[in-house]
Amino acid sequence: MRVGNDKSLVQSRQYSGTEKRGSVPSPDYTDFHFNTKTAPAMSDDKYKTAIIEQAKKDQAAGKFQSDSAGFRSLVKSYVSAVSPDRKSIISQGLRAIYKNTRQEPKTFNLLDYMFGSVKYSKEADDVSYAEFYDSNGEMVASFSNGRWISYGTKAEDARESQLWGIYNQAWNSAARANGGTSSSIDVTG
Repeated sequence: MRVGNDKSLVQSRQYSGTEKRGSVPSPDYTDFHFNTKTAPAMSDDKYKTAIIEQAKKDQAAGKFQSDSAGFRSLVKSYVSAVSPDRKSIISQGLRAIYKNTRQEPKTFNLLDYMFGSVKYSKEADDVSYAEFYDSNGEMVASFSNGRWISYGTKAEDARESQLWGIYNQAWNSAARANGGTSSSIDVTG
C-alpha cells in the first residue's frame, strides 16, 4: 500500500467533522495544509509585495514563517491559486466509491497504482483506504485509518517554494537592516 510520496510535502490531518459520506468524514479544507482550488486574491505582483511586507512585520515581531498567522494565510491563498480542486476530486471520488457495490480487493498490485483516478479498499459501506488523483495523474489526497493526507502537486510545491524564497530573502534583509546579523535565517542550505 502506497501512502507516501517522496517528491511532495505530505500532511496528515484529522477530518473537519462537519460532513460525512458513508463512513468517510470530509477533510478540513480550511486547514493550512489541505489546499483546494480558489481564485487568486490578488495579482502575483501584489502577492510579492504582501509577502515582503509580511516578512518585514514577522522579523520585527521575532516570528518566522509558520509562527506567523499572517504568513500561514498568505501561503494558503498563494498556493491555492494553483491547487487542484481537491474538494471536487474527493467528492466525486467518494460518490463513485459508494455508488459501486462491488467490493475491491484488499491488496493492490503495481498496475492498480499506475492507472485510474481513485483506488480504494471497501467492505460493505466501510471505506478503509482511498487514493485520489488529479487530471495530471498526481495523487492529491488519500484517506487511511480515519485520517486524510494531502499531497502537494508539482505546481503547488513550486509555488510554495517561490513564496518561501521571496519571504526568506525579505526576512533576512529586514534582519540585516535592523542590525541583527545573528537573527538571520540561512535559507541556502
